Amino acid sequence: MGVNTTSRRIILWILNATAAFVGIWALVFPRGFSDAFPGFGFAAWVGHDGPYNEHLIRDVGALYLALLAAGVVAALQRRVDAAIAVGAAWLVFSVPHLGYHVAHLEDLSVLDAVAQSVALAAPIVLSIPLLVPARAARTTTAGTTTELEHTR
Repeated sequence: MGVNTTSRRIILWILNATAAFVGIWALVFPRGFSDAFPGFGFAAWVGHDGPYNEHLIRDVGALYLALLAAGVVAALQRRVDAAIAVGAAWLVFSVPHLGYHVAHLEDLSVLDAVAQSVALAAPIVLSIPLLVPARAARTTTAGTTTELEHTR
């Protein structure tokens, strides 16, 4: 299998940071997550969407931490196949997640609606490059194998 490029690892670490932020907050402080997520001066994007459900919010936190665990393994292994699997998992989660929220923007301000949509689209945009397979290896005249995929 090919080696992850620097850009793949950067994407994985960005997704990992996102997963850690959401996952830890939702799993450890579910009420605070419901009442204040995403913070940073935005309106609460979770609490306006039905009654508080501790079980559901903790499950979402655990899901994000599962994505984090897979992402950390992929980043540390530096294998393209691991990055592809993590990219696929993020897409399977993120596409319907974005779809739901875009269909339910009515209670948000225009700023919050735009910010939420951009925030939820970001993992999709970041995941797509992870799905690109590595280029085939080639053998040099010296008999060593090199990756054709760029390392930067």
